Amino acid sequence: MIVSLFSATLDWLAHGLWGLSWWQIVLYTLLTTHVTIASVTIFLHRHQAHRALDLHLLPSHFFRFWLWIGTGQVTREWVAIHRKHHARCETSEDPHSPVAHGIKKVLWQGTELYRAESKNQETLNRFGAGCPNDWLERNLYTRFSWQGVGLMMILDLALFGAIGLTVWAVQMVWIPLMAAGVINGVGHWWGYRNAETPDASTNIVPWGVVIGGEELHNNHHTYPTAAKFSVKSYEFDIGWSYIRFLELCGLAWVKAVPPQLVINKTKLDCDGETLEALIAFRFVALKKLQELTKQLWADSVPRKKLEVFEVRLKQLWTDSSASKDQLVRDLRQWCVDAEKSEIPGLQVFAFLLPGYTLKKHSR
Repeated sequence: MIVSLFSATLDWLAHGLWGLSWWQIVLYTLLTTHVTIASVTIFLHRHQAHRALDLHLLPSHFFRFWLWIGTGQVTREWVAIHRKHHARCETSEDPHSPVAHGIKKVLWQGTELYRAESKNQETLNRFGAGCPNDWLERNLYTRFSWQGVGLMMILDLALFGAIGLTVWAVQMVWIPLMAAGVINGVGHWWGYRNAETPDASTNIVPWGVVIGGEELHNNHHTYPTAAKFSVKSYEFDIGWSYIRFLELCGLAWVKAVPPQLVINKTKLDCDGETLEALIAFRFVALKKLQELTKQLWADSVPRKKLEVFEVRLKQLWTDSSASKDQLVRDLRQWCVDAEKSEIPGLQVFAFLLPGYTLKKHSR
């Protein structure tokens, strides 16, 4: 009997209850870490932190349970820290900015930065409003946050034997590495930018698959309340694909996605709608202006004039003290002066600018 028990123990340590091959174990690990990524980007980030969508109780409770066993993450802490990141971006108060703390520290010690900020009660009180506070949250997910990951370890050991510890270790390090390190670090240090946001956010790659669409970080900082992170035709946000599937199943309700810029050539006068579109697509407007006037930059006289016009245009979205009506008047005057400038490219831009219109997709 002892020999049989010893043999059974060795067999369990070698193969676990499932007896899967190595590639099946690798596939399981990748699938479970991807579910964790999806839970973070859909539930914690887009739903809880930014209220970009509403979720039905079924997916909401599934995500909460999975985050409990997969990360030990407390919803209110994550949400508060992320909201503070947006409110204090790239300053000394930003919990995880590579601009403030250095890329090496954020990349390799992002978890430590998170833990330190999670103990700041002022951060939790100021930025953590509206998070789940039901019986499950109070008596299980928050109270016994690390017992969840302990349960995951037991399950991995039971299913895979000794190699289950390796599976569990990968599952536990996935979010600290990808979210705390790559997104918070690389996403504010290296990549391309679609928008000239006031922070250093970047899109790491145009295809958001590995980190659930979070790779499109500059897009997110441009439209933080949008449920969809991709804005260009060649960009892909897998998190958005999951949200659309949930929406089609009646399990999610999207509130907003990034607006689209439409040029209405029949609209000849600037108004509040023009101003709103210009501010939302300021990076597109500046690029268009520079393209139309590029051939004139070799001439020092037009260049000085163009610099003055660019500065005046930028003031329309940087002047926080002016009222909307005043900004519209300033925009109209800018167009009048541009048309009188006798600079062909500038005159063309001034003709197109009144037609700037936003095509919104709020729901």
